[in-house]
Amino acid sequence: MELFKQAYLGPFAFRWLHVLAGITWIGLLYYFNFVQTPAFAAYGDEARARNIALDKVARRALWWFRWSAVATLLTGLLILGLTKNYMKGFMGSENGFGPGHNAAILVGMVLGITMAANVWMVIWKNQKVVLANAANLVNGGEADPAAPGAGRAAALASRQNTIFSVSMVFFMVGASHFYLGAFAGATSGKAWTFVIISLAIAAVLELNCLGLIGGKANTNKLLWPYESHKNALITAFGLWAVLWILSEIILKK
Repeated sequence: MELFKQAYLGPFAFRWLHVLAGITWIGLLYYFNFVQTPAFAAYGDEARARNIALDKVARRALWWFRWSAVATLLTGLLILGLTKNYMKGFMGSENGFGPGHNAAILVGMVLGITMAANVWMVIWKNQKVVLANAANLVNGGEADPAAPGAGRAAALASRQNTIFSVSMVFFMVGASHFYLGAFAGATSGKAWTFVIISLAIAAVLELNCLGLIGGKANTNKLLWPYESHKNALITAFGLWAVLWILSEIILKK
């Protein structure tokens, strides 16, 4: 069967599965940030109703969320492994893609890997505390004092993933459909310069969301991007604009 030949598994079959998994993952990310969080906040004093929703709805959504992140990451790695000569001379021209394409895909890959790490190492780790607390309260137990802090840590990382997602999708899609043609003449030196600057900016944002720069307190003005989904959207497109303009400046001949 043609579909299962190596020539098509990497270039097409696993890309198809990669896109399907990515749609599920990012779709649920947007659901949490744009739908569930504002909706749950509207419960107000109806604490029991909110905790029931957390226990029944959020728990199921988080299962799909975290495993679709794994599926997206694994299919992406399979694409790298099965596409012939994909990483050969990655920032040169030996693999046929060129430095412009490869710089874009590398930035997208690192943003995606960082987002997947946030899902498992920050969001899910803290959401387990929140869900356990919700289930305990529904059953008449005492509130866990660690739950509010865990919920905030998960929310900060989730909003950071929302911020990264716009640029991640842009560079993943743009690698073949924009940077491959528009910046075919980019040199490997310019490509590495763009990658290093882009990832340095992303690292500062990631450290900020983890509370390693200004802390996690509500009074920290550096956490403005995460205080609402509107702020996260503004920051997401602001980051995208900065990285896109940098690529136009740095990668051109």
